Amino acid sequence: MQQLPSNSISLFCFFCMLLSSSYAKPRISSPAFAANSCNFPAIFNFGDSNSDTGGISAALYPINWPYGQTYFHVPAGRFSDGRLIIDFIAESFGLPYLSAYLDSVGTNFSHGANFATGGSTIRVPDRILPTNEGFGFSPFYLDIQLSQFMLFKSRSQMIRQRGGIYASLMPQEEYFSQALYTFDIGQNDFTADLFADMPIEKIYASVPDVINSFAYNVKSIYNSGGRSFWIHNTGPLGCYAFVFSYSPSAPALKDSAGCVKPYNELAQYFNLKLKEAVVQLRKAFPSAAFTYVDVYSIKYSLFKEPEKYGFELPLVACCGYGGIDKYNFSLNAVCGASGLVNGTKIVVDSSCDRPSARVSWDGVHFTEAANKFIFDQISTGDFSDPPIPPNMACHREGQLKALGQNALVNIS
Repeated sequence: MQQLPSNSISLFCFFCMLLSSSYAKPRISSPAFAANSCNFPAIFNFGDSNSDTGGISAALYPINWPYGQTYFHVPAGRFSDGRLIIDFIAESFGLPYLSAYLDSVGTNFSHGANFATGGSTIRVPDRILPTNEGFGFSPFYLDIQLSQFMLFKSRSQMIRQRGGIYASLMPQEEYFSQALYTFDIGQNDFTADLFADMPIEKIYASVPDVINSFAYNVKSIYNSGGRSFWIHNTGPLGCYAFVFSYSPSAPALKDSAGCVKPYNELAQYFNLKLKEAVVQLRKAFPSAAFTYVDVYSIKYSLFKEPEKYGFELPLVACCGYGGIDKYNFSLNAVCGASGLVNGTKIVVDSSCDRPSARVSWDGVHFTEAANKFIFDQISTGDFSDPPIPPNMACHREGQLKALGQNALVNIS
């Protein structure tokens, strides 16, 4: 991968300030708001490996031990040692974990479905799995996930109308308008470009097209009846060990947390444009509720101040082997797989001693402990725009203002 020019380090730093300044709003926490919590009967999720609960594992490649070791005690189709953020959201609603749409064994879609797959992008990827060209990305990019959702919506109701043993495994028709639609995708659009040695200026220029593709899919779901949308921004790309493996960076390109600044600035630029798109979606569809969630800031805090939150060695993969600068990540021997190291075949089937104290599970994804921390933070509402937790995400901004006024009346 190319070395990024040093003058790109601060090119978009002011976008970081714009993003952070928007979170100075007070948190919604009064009893009046708690009484108006949403009753989401289902979740429909779209995304990549950050929220894949078994899609890519069912469709292409199994995810092997030690994935799943902490909570499920077996591989569970998740790129972590345990639960993901989407699992904690489902738990908080009293709903079962989401079954992957692509999984045909033992699945239950009565309370939603998960269309996310590891390696998914928003746009059509140049290299699609399976591939022998080194790295590739999921064939189930966001347009395909949308098509799968549309097919699922129509066929699930056909099955319910027929009755029989499968009818109870499908969501009720009204759930599609009452559900929470969650999104966590975008990271792979830029890792794909970076690994293809695309000039950084060209990657920045591609962001509007990525955002337009994302917005198109959200609009399509709205037109299909969706009304509550929970949208995560992308995380700090420059803090992941797999990035260091592809592109060892000069110390001058790293920040005080050890992350590659130009990559993080790219992620922040995308997040700025994503937030602008969410604002436009609110204007275009005033009858829907759109919540933008700044998971970037939460994730970055784990790399910046890990000890403050009970973590250690944030840049080092808990499950991995070798690599440069002791990050415990090598493309030749990744977590859960076999590989050749100095001509010897090894199997990476063990992890660090304390996954509960680690941030990075495999150099790409987060541990269950880190995912739980992220969920706990978004549950405060402090990192959302508007500033609400997931269980309030059915309320539009105008409704929230009215609830706030009622809360003040009740308090006085």
